[in-house]
Amino acid sequence: MACRISELVLGCRDPEALARFWCEVLDFVVLDREEGCIEIGPREGFGGPQPTIILSQRDEPESGKSRLHIDVNATDRDQDAELERLLALGARPADIGQTGEEQWHVLADPEGNEFCLLKARLNPL
Repeated sequence: MACRISELVLGCRDPEALARFWCEVLDFVVLDREEGCIEIGPREGFGGPQPTIILSQRDEPESGKSRLHIDVNATDRDQDAELERLLALGARPADIGQTGEEQWHVLADPEGNEFCLLKARLNPL
C-alpha cells in the first residue's frame, strides 16, 4: 500500500488573492473556506487524480527559501502562449540562476512563490 498526495498547503498573506490567481492558472474552483484558509481544486472536488491546494493565511512569510515549488504544463496551447497568459494573470519572471538554455520558465506567483512552466503540453484530465 502506498500514499498519494491529496493536498498541498501554501502559506500566504492573502489567501483570497492567491486563490483567484491559482484558480485561473489551473482552472480550479474554490472548494471550501474556513477562517484564514481557502481550499481550491478541480471542479469534481477533493479526492480525484489531482491534489487540492490549501492557501493558509500567515502574517509573516516563512523564513528562508521554500524547498518545494509547483510545476505546471499547458493543456490547450503552446508554452509561449501559456507564458503570456500567466504573465497577464500576475505571474512574473523569477531569476534563480538559470542559464537561458532551459526548456522551462521560472515564474513567481503574486506573493513571490516560485513555480515553473514546463514545455510539454499535457492532455487535460
